Amino acid sequence: MLLPARPLHVPTTTCDALAAGWTPDRLHRAVIRGDVRRVLRGVYVDASVPDSLALRSAAAALVLPVRMVVCDRSASWLQGVDHWDPRDLDVPPLLDVVARSGTRTRLGGVHGALRALSDDDVVELADGLLVTSPLRTAADLACQRGRLAAAAVLDQFARQHGITTADLRQLLPRFAGRRGVTQLRELVNDVEPGAESPPESWVRRLVLDHMLPRPVAQHVVVVEGNTYRLDLAYPHLRIAVEYDGEQWHSDPAERAADAERRAALARAGWVVIVVRKEDLSGDRLDAWIRRLRASVTERRRAPAPTYARGLDAGVHLRRRW
Repeated sequence: MLLPARPLHVPTTTCDALAAGWTPDRLHRAVIRGDVRRVLRGVYVDASVPDSLALRSAAAALVLPVRMVVCDRSASWLQGVDHWDPRDLDVPPLLDVVARSGTRTRLGGVHGALRALSDDDVVELADGLLVTSPLRTAADLACQRGRLAAAAVLDQFARQHGITTADLRQLLPRFAGRRGVTQLRELVNDVEPGAESPPESWVRRLVLDHMLPRPVAQHVVVVEGNTYRLDLAYPHLRIAVEYDGEQWHSDPAERAADAERRAALARAGWVVIVVRKEDLSGDRLDAWIRRLRASVTERRRAPAPTYARGLDAGVHLRRRW
């Protein structure tokens, strides 16, 4: 008869779990049931333990080889900026690491990258964990990821860690000749710390890549006594572009609230273009881009409204939207 295994209240390696009374089969079944989750390849924790940066750091410290630095997506994950693709999480990810000497590790449980790091490229987290700095991590990922994902990486690091266009420009000479540096050089001029989610960054990047004016992120507008924040907007033209993600816009009550909000915006003279996941490529992308371009063109040409102000109704002033 198997003895009870000790709960995994802290991140635990497979070896230590076996020493605590678990067997490979019991551990596997616990993961399938959802009682235990795998934080990284070969690191487990009780499913009741909430995710946190401290927990991620503790898990990474268990598998980080000596004299190695966590980099790329793993460094981003440890700094609170998650950019794993869903397909990357079908199995627990390997820890991305690089040696400060520039050599590549072949140890199991980690993915060894190859690049040279300066002292400024490395910061120390809890548990003595060494990771690439937010600036270096953002630049590395922006060279590796697809264009939309790269834009989202830069925006989220700007939002959460305060990196700026000036910071990235200063780093660019060191990336000369590196694969992906051309993309990085193109994207650094449009970093937007106001973007609240990767999809907002994707939509803004598509707008800019289609040679449309840069919209304002998270624009606040008061309509009929209600305060709304618009994902992307041209305030002077009263045009908004919003992304409806499945996570926040699938519930019937949420959809009803969205409809009421957008109806109020329409009554106030706003054009609201809604973009969903299926609208990010192909004919559907072309369709909303055409509509946006037409709206911008039309409203730029429209005459500014004339209205009376103050006590003297005979004094008419012109104001642009």
